[in-house]
Amino acid sequence: MKNKGIFLGLLLISFAITSFKSAFNTKESTVKSSINESIVVLELYTSQGCSSCPPADVLLDKVKKAYSEEVIALSYHVDYWNYIGWKDPFSKALFTEKQTAYNHKFKNKSNYTPQVVVNGKTHFVGSNSSEMYANINTFRKVKASNEITLSMVKLDAATVNFEYKITGNLSDKKLRAVLVLDQRSTEVKRGENRNRTLVNSNIVVAEKYVNLKMNHRGVLQVPDIVKANDKLSLILIAENNDFDITGATKVSI
Repeated sequence: MKNKGIFLGLLLISFAITSFKSAFNTKESTVKSSINESIVVLELYTSQGCSSCPPADVLLDKVKKAYSEEVIALSYHVDYWNYIGWKDPFSKALFTEKQTAYNHKFKNKSNYTPQVVVNGKTHFVGSNSSEMYANINTFRKVKASNEITLSMVKLDAATVNFEYKITGNLSDKKLRAVLVLDQRSTEVKRGENRNRTLVNSNIVVAEKYVNLKMNHRGVLQVPDIVKANDKLSLILIAENNDFDITGATKVSI
């Protein structure tokens, strides 16, 4: 009886793993951001531990839906609010370092939340709707200088594999691959937002730079925080050494 119980337990675990993996659909698709189109990349630096951040989270999601063809919305959760009692499950020290690099460029004395960076070129308080719409209207008129094409995007339980092409001037350019979780609700137990249920959208869960010399292929690891039924997007962003964004494209996976 004991052996039979062990066998049944292993069988159930195997079934669960198989079901989890089968829930991820392999998808092959191609999208293009043309050099004749504008690119507006909004990077929000936020935290579930910051009481000023929820309005900015809501605003970012609102403009993404209103400008779905023109705006790429990214939400980076920083880790420097975690000390106050609530550890943001999406926070990463890497994102804090990324924000610090931007603020060094902007000659800011320190990081702040919520902060939105537009195309790597300017920034403002992320909950300021007038600044948000003004910046979108300004940058949507600026043409992208790099064209990026994504193809053969394949998702499984562990990785996202993809192929890409990038044209235009590639001198001093880097290519950033970003995996984005569409939405997640979290019951916050402690910190400035304690006893609130926060809805976060456009959450960056993985990011890496792609070697432009590596046969136009890339791979991202899917982190454990991603669930089988989560809606994800893959985004590629071209930028120069000064963090100015020169092209971008996205695909839902």
